[in-house]
Amino acid sequence: MGGKNKQRTKGNVRPSSSGRAAELLARESGVVPGFVGFGSSVTPELGYVPAVHGAEEIDSLVDADFRLVLRKLSKRDAVTRLKAVQEFGSMCQEREAEVVKGVLPYWPRIYCKISVDHDRRVREATQQAFEQLVLKVRRSLAPFLKSVMGHWLLVQCDTYSPAASAACQAFHAAFPPSKQPEALSFCRDEILNVLQDTLLKETADTLSDPQSVSEEEREAKFLRMVTSSLLGVKRLLSLLPQADRQALEERLAHLIAPGKFWKYGKHKTPQVRGAFFEVLSALCQYTPGLVQTEAARVCPAVLLSIDDTDPVVLPPLWEAVLHVVSTVPDCWTHVNARKGFLPKLWALLKEGGKGMATALHPNLMPLISKLPQEVTDPALDFYTTFFTSLIQGLSSERALTSPSESAAIVTAAVECLRFSILHNTEDKEDQKRIRIMLISQQLLPLLDRALGNPSLQNGPLFLLVTEMLVSWEKRAGLHNESGSNDGKDVFDKLLADFWEGLSLLFVRYADDEEADPKALEGVATLLQVMRYPERVSRKQGQKKKSVKICFSKSEDREESGVEGDGGEKPSLSESELGLEKAIGSLKTQHLEDVVCQQAQLCLVYVNEKNSERHLLFLSLLLRSFHTPRVFTMLVELDDKITKEGEQSEEVDTLKNPAMRFLLERAVVWLAETGRTDTDHLVEMVFSSLYCCSRQETTRILNHITTMDLQWGIILQIIQRACADPETLKSCGDWLKGSVLGEQLLGLAEELCKVGGSYSTSTSPKSTHSWTLISLVLSQHHDNEPLIGEVYMEKILEKLHATLSETKGLSDAGNMEPLVSFICDVASTFFSSVQDCLLLASAEELLLTVFQLTAQDQTHTHLSDSLLGKLRKVCVAGVRSLVQHSEYEVREGGFLHSAALWVKNQLLTAALDMKSLQVLVLAVQSLVETMNSVCHQDSLLLIQFLSLLTPSQIEWTRIRQALPPQWVKSPLLSSRLRVVCDYPCMDVWKFRVSTRVPAHLCACALLGRVAHTAAVAPRDQQEADSPSYLPNLKYTVAELLYALQWCKEVEYSPAVVSAYHSLLTDWGLSKGLHSQAPIKGLLETLYTRSMEEGGLWSLTVENYIQTNNLAATGNATIRKLYRSADSLFPVSQSRLSTLQVLCPTMTKEDRETLTALATAGIINWQENNNVYGCLAVLLCCLKANTPVQEEVLQAILASMMEWRNSKEDWFLFSSDLSKASAAQLTLTVEMMRFLSWLVTHSPTILGGSQWDFMLCSMLAWLETASENVSSLWNPWVQLFVCENAALIVKLNQFFTSSPPGVLENLPSELAGEWTDFFIEGVYNLLLPLPIKITDAFTEPDDPLFPLAVLQSVGVALTYVPVQQLNQNTLPARFIADQKTSLPEPLQTLLNTLCPLLLFKARPLQITAYHLLDKVMPQLPECDGEGDSSKSDDDTEEPCLSPPAPLMSILSACEELCETILAGVQVGEFAVVQPLSVEYSCILGYLLAWKLLLTFFKSSPSHLRVQYSLYLKRNRSLHNVLLHLFKMMPESPVYPGQGAEPKETKTFFTESLSLSVDKSEAVEWELPHLACSVYYSAVQDLPAMVRLWWNSQEKRVCTAVEKFTIKYVSPVLSAQEISSVHSSTQTFDSMTVKARSAAREVIATYSVDDIFIELVIQLPQNYPLGSITVESGRRVGVAVQQWRNWMLQLSTYLTHQNGSIMEGLALWKNNVDKRFEGVEDCMICFSVIHGSNYSLPKKACRTCKKKFHSACLYKWFTSSNKSTCPLCRETFF
Repeated sequence: MGGKNKQRTKGNVRPSSSGRAAELLARESGVVPGFVGFGSSVTPELGYVPAVHGAEEIDSLVDADFRLVLRKLSKRDAVTRLKAVQEFGSMCQEREAEVVKGVLPYWPRIYCKISVDHDRRVREATQQAFEQLVLKVRRSLAPFLKSVMGHWLLVQCDTYSPAASAACQAFHAAFPPSKQPEALSFCRDEILNVLQDTLLKETADTLSDPQSVSEEEREAKFLRMVTSSLLGVKRLLSLLPQADRQALEERLAHLIAPGKFWKYGKHKTPQVRGAFFEVLSALCQYTPGLVQTEAARVCPAVLLSIDDTDPVVLPPLWEAVLHVVSTVPDCWTHVNARKGFLPKLWALLKEGGKGMATALHPNLMPLISKLPQEVTDPALDFYTTFFTSLIQGLSSERALTSPSESAAIVTAAVECLRFSILHNTEDKEDQKRIRIMLISQQLLPLLDRALGNPSLQNGPLFLLVTEMLVSWEKRAGLHNESGSNDGKDVFDKLLADFWEGLSLLFVRYADDEEADPKALEGVATLLQVMRYPERVSRKQGQKKKSVKICFSKSEDREESGVEGDGGEKPSLSESELGLEKAIGSLKTQHLEDVVCQQAQLCLVYVNEKNSERHLLFLSLLLRSFHTPRVFTMLVELDDKITKEGEQSEEVDTLKNPAMRFLLERAVVWLAETGRTDTDHLVEMVFSSLYCCSRQETTRILNHITTMDLQWGIILQIIQRACADPETLKSCGDWLKGSVLGEQLLGLAEELCKVGGSYSTSTSPKSTHSWTLISLVLSQHHDNEPLIGEVYMEKILEKLHATLSETKGLSDAGNMEPLVSFICDVASTFFSSVQDCLLLASAEELLLTVFQLTAQDQTHTHLSDSLLGKLRKVCVAGVRSLVQHSEYEVREGGFLHSAALWVKNQLLTAALDMKSLQVLVLAVQSLVETMNSVCHQDSLLLIQFLSLLTPSQIEWTRIRQALPPQWVKSPLLSSRLRVVCDYPCMDVWKFRVSTRVPAHLCACALLGRVAHTAAVAPRDQQEADSPSYLPNLKYTVAELLYALQWCKEVEYSPAVVSAYHSLLTDWGLSKGLHSQAPIKGLLETLYTRSMEEGGLWSLTVENYIQTNNLAATGNATIRKLYRSADSLFPVSQSRLSTLQVLCPTMTKEDRETLTALATAGIINWQENNNVYGCLAVLLCCLKANTPVQEEVLQAILASMMEWRNSKEDWFLFSSDLSKASAAQLTLTVEMMRFLSWLVTHSPTILGGSQWDFMLCSMLAWLETASENVSSLWNPWVQLFVCENAALIVKLNQFFTSSPPGVLENLPSELAGEWTDFFIEGVYNLLLPLPIKITDAFTEPDDPLFPLAVLQSVGVALTYVPVQQLNQNTLPARFIADQKTSLPEPLQTLLNTLCPLLLFKARPLQITAYHLLDKVMPQLPECDGEGDSSKSDDDTEEPCLSPPAPLMSILSACEELCETILAGVQVGEFAVVQPLSVEYSCILGYLLAWKLLLTFFKSSPSHLRVQYSLYLKRNRSLHNVLLHLFKMMPESPVYPGQGAEPKETKTFFTESLSLSVDKSEAVEWELPHLACSVYYSAVQDLPAMVRLWWNSQEKRVCTAVEKFTIKYVSPVLSAQEISSVHSSTQTFDSMTVKARSAAREVIATYSVDDIFIELVIQLPQNYPLGSITVESGRRVGVAVQQWRNWMLQLSTYLTHQNGSIMEGLALWKNNVDKRFEGVEDCMICFSVIHGSNYSLPKKACRTCKKKFHSACLYKWFTSSNKSTCPLCRETFF
């Protein structure tokens, strides 16, 4: 590739140096050397493209692309060549013919080279490409044909068949068949040159380059070429015209003359030897003269090679053998037959052809027919040896294992034997001896051998022998045919000898008590084949491949005569008759004689020895020979045995011998006890019945039926009777008769005895019985039942009765086998019998099966497998039922009864979840089956579903039975106004039940069925196509109602939750809107809501929201109520409807309603429904309906009037337990109105109106706090909630009103609120949660007023701090509790801290908010206490945070430890929202949040003492471990878009702990945990750092990875920004921050001194230490400078605070140094690093001062009490 010139590129036309050299040679000498071939003798034309005279000029004639491809074809790489050939082929196809013709001059050389390529894929592709070339250039190929044809013919004989067939295809494309001989003739000399060169001159090394091709490949190519060349000679001869063959003889003589040619016959490669023998066959066939000339070499080469049994060689070799013995008359003169040929043949035959019998043996008969007398003399010896060897071959290993080998040997033996006998039919003695030898020593021993060998019995032997016997009979004149009867006596004698020998052979087998059953079966088979050869030939006709040899013309014309014996013969089909004519059947009496002899022998053995095997043999004989003669002989034999006179008269009357044989013999044998196998006896009975009339058949079978035989025998008889139409016809009277029917009915009753012993059900006897019942029920012929219809009905009734009893049994386990059998019978019956279900009993049976499948296994006690069986039976039955065109749903029918039974189950049986599922699945399966068979709009389905649906009365009854607890949720959330009196507390206690209410069951079932039935689509208008389920909209409405009920009871208890999950799985959780038209369904729901209100109204609201009708269907909704006036006067149900419709009404309608309502309120004296009017007004106000101020004032004035004249309406100071729901709701509506006024129109209120409102609010609050015990009542809860909501609105109004509003109010109002009302409100409100929790201790109790706690909690969050400090809670103190807090605060802590653990989230959050307000004040109290402590404490002082909080923390800590025990640090523990665990962890985290708030608000010196306390009791250590189990691995804030610009996390977003939060509760704990961790690292960085350093490596890594990823960036940014935004100023020190580099720079300057410090935050801040680096410094000694840097680093690392606090501490230290305060000589710092004290303890000797904490540490670590400096004792 290298060289100075540029690398050659694709399409470069400048030839290579070798190309130029070639051109030069051509110019000089005019001869182009053969570059490609290595022996110039092969093909002088070889070479490649440019090597032609004037290559440069001719090159330009070839298209550039073709030139490139042709060049690639001579590459060494096989893949390159392959791709090039494929490319060449496609180019030939695509390019113009003229362009392709340009390639033709170069193609022959290339083709001759690559057509014999090493790679077979290349060879195949070459031929395919050549075909494309031929198709394109057509006649233009002619000039180049001679140079191509030799190799073309060679490749047509390629050993790789795809390449050969591709070459043939190309040849056919080039020349039509008629022109092919002409084309070959034209090129014959060139072809022979190529073939001759390959065969005689070439070697492996001359065909391939030894340097570039491996020896193995060279050898392979050579062998392939030789084989192809030999086959090419044969192909050439076969295709050439006769004249050309003779012309070629001379050339061929030259080809076969050399010794090298004859060596191929002994070549080591089988392919070459095979091809060699094929050439010799062709030569014999096409040039016999040449062969006769070369006979001396041909004959030995072929005839002495017959021991070559290679599979490739043997077929062509034997073809050559037959050709040679036919073509060369004197062949045996060249070969010694006795010594050379025959010994090899005998050896070959004895070994069964060495596994090649199928190829070898068909040639034997043609061979012996051609053997001359001199070879076969003496004939007797020859035939004896030949047949003995041939038959001996059957013993060879391959013949024993391969049926086809064995068959080939047998066929050859019989055909040769038949031929030999035909050739020896004269009366001469020697021929007689040959005939006798062939029969007695060859044929009979062969048959003898076959009788004991099943594989030979199944082969063609018996049929061939029969055919031979028929041909002998024909020649003996037994077939009454005209024609010469030469040798009649000879053949008569032959037949007699044969039958005599055969008879003796049979007797030898049969006349033995211990006879071999296989041999007897063989005898029977042989006789059967001889009787009915056509049956066997029909089976074997398709299999046979070998050619049939025709022996004489007369046999072809022979036709069979009429059968001689008078016996009836089973009717044969036409094809059988045709075959029978072709073969003929035996006419001699000999056959029947032999049969009679055998039958007699059998009967004797059966009578005398009771021999079972002889009985079986007799049965087999009678199966083929049921002729009167045989039966007569059998009966006569009996008569001889039986003494005369003992015969009954009945027997005398029987003229038919077959009848007598049956009654006297066969039936008796059948009845014998202890018989296990009766098939052959049943067969014998039917063989005998062939000779009986129909009446006789019925009589005998009835007799057998009543003999009390085993049921298995009756089953066999019935099965045999149904085996073929003829037998069925003759047995029809018996099958339909009463004898059999009564017996079967008795059997069914016996089987179904439930009280009997169950063990029998599994016995084999019983199995037969069940099979029998199944058979007679299911077997039908021409739509006629097998047995009488009456009996069929009765049997089905019996089965149904049994199954019905099963339902009632408590212990059905014992019934299992019985039910299983009934299932099997029913299944077969339903699936196989048409119209089977038109029988009433069958429908009843199906209903019972359905009921068993539709009930839970706990009731039916059936196993899974049995239930599966029953389900299949049910499906089969329903399918069969529905398929029947005339079936309709009628009373008492299956579908009618099933529907009513299911409905009854739904309405009356209290079902649990499992039972409901089973029932629904059963009905669904039923509907699916019906759907699959009939059309969707089928009347059957409609009627069935109509029957299944409850009536309106039933719907109402089950709806009213639903528990009423649903009221609570919508009432307290103000979604619904309900007034109904439930005075009793018990009503509100939800009794936990496992039963699903009937209404829910009905909805689930009907919804599922409607869903399955795929009812009419939603866009169909009801008018033009009524839905085929008339009640569908009612069903859908009820389903929506049920779903709404589940939603309102908040999916509890568990059974409701499970029910809802089931509906979701079934796709019903959204209702079935799609299957009912919106308009009709909405009208139905609206009508129900107007009539009944309540939950129906919520259902309407939900439906409007789900279908988005508020936006799209205002007109639709308007149509429902037509005008607003129609909704007045308001009843309870109208009010609830109006409330849900109000938001979607038009503005005008709402104004109309407001006007009507206002009129009702103002004229309250005449109106008895003030509550309704007020409620309507509030609904409209809530929907933002504009109202004039005067109207509002008028309404308020009316209320104030009520205050004077109707004070009882206000319920002030009343006992709410006695108030009705109506009274409570009126008061509630007033509260709501006042709340609305405060929010929306506060400016219209005057002083008296404010007084009215505030006093009412306070009075209601008093009432509420007096009636805590009545809070179980939802309406009392509503009363307290709305009052709390009013307090919240007032708080919001007074604390955050828009500017300008408060100025317009009465002047003294704000003051009154602050001074009087707030105190009054909170003095009542603060104790309320404690009162509630005292009254209702169990938060999971359905009566627990959680909503009240929530509302009161929201109100309490507005309490001012001073109100908490001066609270009036009952005092609560704990013994031994150390405290420095004032009593009210201590009481508050002791009261509220335990509430952090109460299992009610609103209460926990409320307690947190209240405590959070007072936490910042608590450290002050500790600070006061601390100053009084003496400074001389030896130990480092530590202070406990507030004790109540710490006790809660320690209690929670233990619980959390238990809850999170199984979770590793770094894993995320998911906690079920609002569970016990949830409230425990929530309390724990809230307590920590409070503690960290407390910590943050405490001064530096106290913080040290608190942190020391936390360190000692390991609280922080534990909480950090817990936090890493509660924070999610990816704390991403929920509810962000797909790819937000900045991902929000729980660390970037603040946590809102609102009391009334309801959504996203599941994220509250993770977020809170993250918040606590963030506060901890922010406020206690040093302690967290200490904890982190003490952890094991796995925990360390997890914590650091999490902190770096989510916490450090946020915290660092906050620290830096807090420096930026800090308001703290220092004298003589400035602080700046660089957020990008996470650096803080502090510059300190005093007088001449200038110091700059750079504080660098680490990446894993705060876990890693902060580094302090020096900037510039002026006027400070190095040692001092180092000290100060070390101090700042220590402060920042060990103090729990911010950077600013650390800097402040450091500056203080430096200031003190400059003020003259000396360093402590232990820590070399003025201010102590952790407790921030100054050095105060002075040594009396050296007067140096030390920090007390440093001294303490010095003394404890050195175990001495001496001064660190002067070493004097320290006092």
